[in-house]
Amino acid sequence: MAIDKESEKELPLRAQLLFLLIMISRRLLRIKALHLLYAYRASEDATLRKSEKELMFSIEKSYDLYHLILLLITDIARYAEQRIEIARSKYFPTAEEANPNTRFIDNTLIKIINDNSDFNRYLETRKVSWSNEEELIKGLYREMLEWEIYQEFMAQPEVSFEEEKRFLIRLAAELIIPSESLETVLEEQSIYWNDDLEFIGSMVVKTLERLKTGRKLQMMDMFSNEDDRVFVLDLFRQTVLHGEDYRELIRKYSENWDFERLAAMDILIMEMAITEAVHFNSIPVKVTLNEYIEIAKYYSTEKSSLFINGILDKLFAQLKADKKIVKTGRGLIGEV
Repeated sequence: MAIDKESEKELPLRAQLLFLLIMISRRLLRIKALHLLYAYRASEDATLRKSEKELMFSIEKSYDLYHLILLLITDIARYAEQRIEIARSKYFPTAEEANPNTRFIDNTLIKIINDNSDFNRYLETRKVSWSNEEELIKGLYREMLEWEIYQEFMAQPEVSFEEEKRFLIRLAAELIIPSESLETVLEEQSIYWNDDLEFIGSMVVKTLERLKTGRKLQMMDMFSNEDDRVFVLDLFRQTVLHGEDYRELIRKYSENWDFERLAAMDILIMEMAITEAVHFNSIPVKVTLNEYIEIAKYYSTEKSSLFINGILDKLFAQLKADKKIVKTGRGLIGEV
C-alpha cells in the first residue's frame, strides 16, 4: 500500500503506526542493500551469490541488535536491583537503603519482556548478550540516576501502567539510543551495526508502545512480510545486473557535470533508485524518489541530495514517457 506524506496525516493512529513500521523496515532494507552493493563494487572477487548471503547476514545482525536494545533495558534494571540488594545487605544501612524505592525495577513492562519465552529463546539461540559490557550498563545506570525524568518518575506517589510505559519509552529514546557509549560499543562489536541504531531504536520504541497490560510481548518480525525479503534481494540483484545500463543513463542526464568526478556513493544511490522505479511496479515513483533523497542526505551532502533529486526527476520523467516505468495496482492511478 502506497501512502504519501499528506495522506499519511489523515490516517487513524493505528494505521499511522503500521505505515511507520513498514517505512522503517523498507528504508533499513534499502540501506543494507546499498552497503552491500558498495562492497560488491569495491571487491575484486565478490560474487552475486556470496554477496546475497552477506546481505541476509547483515539483516540478521540488525535483528540481533533489536533484541539487544530491549535486553539492555532489562539489564539496566537487573543491575539496579543488584545495587539495591548490596545496599540492603550492609551492616548499618541507611533508612533509604533499608527501604529503597523499587519502582524502576518493578516496572511491569520490564517484567513482561523478561518473561517472554520467544524473546529469551532468541537470545539463547543467537548467543547475544551484554555479558562482556558491564561498564556500558553501569554507565547508563549512573546517567539514569542523574536524569531529571527518572527522578520525577521515581518521586510520584503512584504510577499507572501507561505512565510506566511512557517512562520506559523515554528511557530508550532519550537516554539509551542517543548514548555515545552505546554507539562506541556497537562500532567495536560489529561493522554491520554502524548505521542501524536510529532505525532499530524506532523499532524498539514501537514495540514498547504496543505493549498492553496483561498481554504478551509482541516482537516485530525480521521482515514485515515475505514481500520485504523478496524486495531487498531483488533490489540488490537487479541493481547488480542492470547497473552498467543505469550508469550510462545517469551519465547522459549529468551532461552538465563532470561524471568522472561524481561521488561513487551518489551514483550508486541513483542506480538503486532507477532499479526500484523500473523493476518494482507496485512502488510509487514518488515514494522511491523521496526514499533515495533521504538516504542521500544521510550518506552524502545536502548539495548531493539536491543534485540527485534533479537528475532522477528528469530521468524518471523520460523513463515514464518511454514506458519503461509502468506502475500497476491499487492507488497507483496517475503513476503510469
